[in-house]
Amino acid sequence: MCIETAYKISEYLNLAFRWFHIIAGISWIGQTYLFNWREKTLPLEVDPDADNNVSVQLWMVHGGGFYLVEKQSKPKIMPRTLHWFKWESALTWISGFFLLIIVYYMGGLMLEPDSEMGELTAALIGIGVLILGFGIYRLLWSSPLGKNEYVGATISLILIIGLFISMDQIFSSRAAMFHIGALFGTIMAANVWIIILPAQRRMIAAVENNQQPDMLLGAKAKNCSKHNTYMSIPVIFIMISSHFPVTTYGNTDNWLMLGIFILIGWAAAKWMRG
Repeated sequence: MCIETAYKISEYLNLAFRWFHIIAGISWIGQTYLFNWREKTLPLEVDPDADNNVSVQLWMVHGGGFYLVEKQSKPKIMPRTLHWFKWESALTWISGFFLLIIVYYMGGLMLEPDSEMGELTAALIGIGVLILGFGIYRLLWSSPLGKNEYVGATISLILIIGLFISMDQIFSSRAAMFHIGALFGTIMAANVWIIILPAQRRMIAAVENNQQPDMLLGAKAKNCSKHNTYMSIPVIFIMISSHFPVTTYGNTDNWLMLGIFILIGWAAAKWMRG
């Protein structure tokens, strides 16, 4: 296969996965924001004739119909059809990881032109960062330090900036920036599949067995969902940073720009959650 043909195939794959990644990401983050808005808006008014198990209700109008949303801590019976919000996160992460492979691990953008490091070594380090980063995240927020939101957030920000500066020494600045975004996305997807969904399954099993669900499981899942909201806005910033290299990863103070936009994202997410 000639170089020109290989390049065209790579570009088509890049376009296809990037398009799919954006669509999946919109679906996932859009749902996240919708549920955050509901949590913030729900405690308004409860129909006096509603079941005692209904804590809050919310009427909405969209398109050609009206919708009633109820929040229950423990339904008396499980509905026949229960919608799970999970595939959006999986498809977003999978398409994003393929983009990492196409653009960085195989696309020549992982390292600076004068780097002596091999591309395979760089790719393995990049993947290791994603795995190790999630492990450190879980250790931090499961430790006593994570009990205080502000202490945990401060330590997280220091670790993120330190990681970016370290990667910027061995990778290209663009690759370093995007691996921070990939780390956020990995943590968010892992939160859904490793923490939130198992907690929901155990709560559902308790209801089906006429037992009281463990509310600690719900609190743990909600906390991970909150973290996902906090990371979503910085992820969007990193996604568009390739269009503004001078002011983002190409800036001499790129680590400071990253930190500022992370803080802006966290502040916006905190306001969004109320």
